[in-house]
Amino acid sequence: MTTEAASRRVPGTPCWVSLMVHGLSATQDFYSALFAWEFRPGPQQLGPYVRALLAGREVAGIGVLPPERHLSIAWTPYLASDDADAVTERIHACGGTIGVGPLDADRAGRMALASDPQGAVFGIWQGHTMKGTAVVGEPGTLAWNELVTQEAATAARFYEHVFGFEAEADGGPGSDHVTLRLKGRPVAGIRGVGDALPGDRGPHWTTYFAVSDTDAAARRVVELGGRVTGGPQDSSYGRLAVVADPEGAEFTVIQRPAG
Repeated sequence: MTTEAASRRVPGTPCWVSLMVHGLSATQDFYSALFAWEFRPGPQQLGPYVRALLAGREVAGIGVLPPERHLSIAWTPYLASDDADAVTERIHACGGTIGVGPLDADRAGRMALASDPQGAVFGIWQGHTMKGTAVVGEPGTLAWNELVTQEAATAARFYEHVFGFEAEADGGPGSDHVTLRLKGRPVAGIRGVGDALPGDRGPHWTTYFAVSDTDAAARRVVELGGRVTGGPQDSSYGRLAVVADPEGAEFTVIQRPAG
């Protein structure tokens, strides 16, 4: 896990995270109160869309889900690319599906939405005037992305072929976990959960946001109309809790160990 936003521009690295919801105003209120985000308008190609800022720095995006699209309310990571069109061709060749694009998002960049062969949705971002998150790893910003799927090695092969990741199995006995690396640097994870995969969601990417106090953040989520679905609990990466906003979008808040 890295705190250097510049490293998020390396092709294949998660560089942005976006959420599509029904109620944009209410969702802005929730995340403003939870993470102290402010908002300004973003590209409108797919409908109303705002960029979230923390202390004036862009950290995430939130848009309105088009009524004709029956998609899960979920945070979606965008992987950096130097050529979104070439990446979508590789996705097709490796058994994935393109749902949207590639298309230009004003002058900010070129994007596409895709899903891997198991159905997990992710985005592609070729940045022009907007390269991606301006800061990561600080409270209220993106900390990590992890794919939850049935079997890690099978999913990893797709991402290796499309993005050039180096997949490294890790975890203890009985663990099915793969870390995706670029030039030796960890950029994302894949966790295989077998039959424990949620039937109502299927394979999906999960977003981790850094916080200064996991327990306090979990309580605040509930106060704001969300819910806690797992934890808080300690992990080898820090104290974390799985939570959901009022529209049901799940994410994980994580407090890194001191030092």
